[in-house]
Amino acid sequence: MPTPLSLTIVPGINDSTEKHWQTRWQATQTDAVRIRPSSWDEPDLDDWIAAVDAAVSTPDTIIVAHSLGCLAVGAWLADNPGRVRGALLVAPPDRFGPGFPSAAPTFREAEPAVLGTPALVVASADDPYCALGIARTLAASWGAGFVEVGNLGHINIMSKLGAWPAGRALLDEFAESLGGMVR
Repeated sequence: MPTPLSLTIVPGINDSTEKHWQTRWQATQTDAVRIRPSSWDEPDLDDWIAAVDAAVSTPDTIIVAHSLGCLAVGAWLADNPGRVRGALLVAPPDRFGPGFPSAAPTFREAEPAVLGTPALVVASADDPYCALGIARTLAASWGAGFVEVGNLGHINIMSKLGAWPAGRALLDEFAESLGGMVR
């Protein structure tokens, strides 16, 4: 029987609103936890890493990160291999790209390193914050799998995905590959 897995939600800058797929997924999980950094609008990498650390309470967890949250999770996992079952990293940004948020300069220091934990990077072919080739390179640097989901922009509320059932299917498939299931 598969192991039940919890979710730890790690949004990007400015958090994820009620219309974002992350918030919708969190609402369906009784034990899902969202990180609580000091600031969503002026993010600091060390603070977000500490927030991820505080939010993860069990190794039977999959971290679901979006955008800037992917960089925080990548940095945390590089120092905490094996602390969770896996990580779904959706739409990581290009930390040196022109669209990278000026309010998050410390995130540019998040050097990609092998995560030591199963991970899956999900990227859009037309993400304005990260070219597909950069996303592939980032996935390889992290030692993560890679899935391209077509033209979905930044895979956020502007993409009008609602609860993003196709993404949820990716999460469920990923959990199954880890010998678990999301409750």
